[in-house]
Amino acid sequence: MGRAFVYVVVGGGVAAGYAAHEFVKRGVSRGELCIVSEETVAPYERPALSKGYLLPEAPARLPSFHCCVGSNEERLTSKWYKEHGIELILGTWVKSADVRRKTLLTATGETISYKYLIVATGARALKLEEFGVNGSDAANVCYLRDLADADRLVNVMKSSTGGNAVVIGGGYIGMECAASLVINKLNATMVFPEAHCMARLFTPKIAGYYEDFYQSKGVKFIKGTVLASFDFNSDGKVTAVNLRDGSKLPADLVVVGIGIRPNTSLFEGQLTLEKGGIKVNAKMQSSNNSVFAVGDVAAFPVKVVGETRRLEHVDAARKSARHAVAAIMDPERTGEFDYLPFFYSRVFTLSWQFYGDNAGEVIHFGDFSGNTFGAYWVHKGCLVGSFLEGGTKEQYEAIAHATRLKPKIDDLAEVERQGLGFALSVSQKPSFARTADVGGGTGMIIEKPTYAWHATAGVILAASIAAFAYWYGRRRRRW
Repeated sequence: MGRAFVYVVVGGGVAAGYAAHEFVKRGVSRGELCIVSEETVAPYERPALSKGYLLPEAPARLPSFHCCVGSNEERLTSKWYKEHGIELILGTWVKSADVRRKTLLTATGETISYKYLIVATGARALKLEEFGVNGSDAANVCYLRDLADADRLVNVMKSSTGGNAVVIGGGYIGMECAASLVINKLNATMVFPEAHCMARLFTPKIAGYYEDFYQSKGVKFIKGTVLASFDFNSDGKVTAVNLRDGSKLPADLVVVGIGIRPNTSLFEGQLTLEKGGIKVNAKMQSSNNSVFAVGDVAAFPVKVVGETRRLEHVDAARKSARHAVAAIMDPERTGEFDYLPFFYSRVFTLSWQFYGDNAGEVIHFGDFSGNTFGAYWVHKGCLVGSFLEGGTKEQYEAIAHATRLKPKIDDLAEVERQGLGFALSVSQKPSFARTADVGGGTGMIIEKPTYAWHATAGVILAASIAAFAYWYGRRRRRW
């Protein structure tokens, strides 16, 4: 049994939803597009799982956060896919792929053929067993990667109110879940091996602000050690967390957020891999010209930092998906994916955004005892990264614009003195930059200077004058 489609998307996460939206915007015909997803619901905005979904009051629930509400666009429910003739194959997964024959085999035994394939398989949560610790199957040990994980976590939180929760990991999932745990009236303790939280992005000073804030809300931190083992009761539930430094923490709930690993196994040996993901060019096209990769699984050239990277964030998933669809359906008019790395988080009353790269020297600015502060990263004499907590929409746009422009910085002390004003002044200066849609997402395109247009216009004018002179001369000779 088999079916054939022009376009197939493997994976049903954020990227799949935004790809489908872009296909429809570009006029895909009914019956041409198919999405294969292991999940049993249409693609949704995954960030909601660690934010609104975990709230004790008025929690987010489907269909409220189906794609593409995350970018303030229409909500793509199952009905939307049906109305546009898009085949959703849910509750199954692709068992094997043959990119040479352009076929996929699902777990249900169905063969699906395609002309173009978009790999949006995302990543899976790393399990404790991969680090030599058993206990992932315990009823009160939770991960958070999909809707089923979120439902399980909500149920365990409700049954553990007033109890002790231990969060393993100090990154995105750890920080956002810890906030939700205390909001749900649990005693939360975060455990991680690094010297401070969000070590991949935050400086010690920035991390210190958030750790102080979390502690004021009741969250405890244990740094510089890792999980060694669990204690279990007769029902197989975890009752205590044993750390490598010898300490023991009572636990009614354990949340594990120790990283992710891209889902590339279907294509190993068939496509070129890099940085743990599928290597693609600036049109999101893999080493096989019929296969494109987007989102967490894609390693693509990031122009602004001058190297290939794999970015684990919803913004990159949305925009890379749109760009891939544009490159497939309108290759002649689709340029290179020129993406500015962007990360954000919202917890408690806090909200921060980061753009670019956290490389080089750091300049902190603002009031770290107040609500608004930030940092710039300067590498090889140029601004390469910007961070801001507590900004307005205009201020966030300003730091994004300034980071994209990469202005030269000669005096670090002066930039520190100007603080946020530096980004505001840079973004307000006349430049040849404009915002534009890049494969359906917002990016920055640097236009050619206006004098190049003037030169072109001059050539055209000169040619017109010459042509008129030639015509007039011939006419006079005929007279």
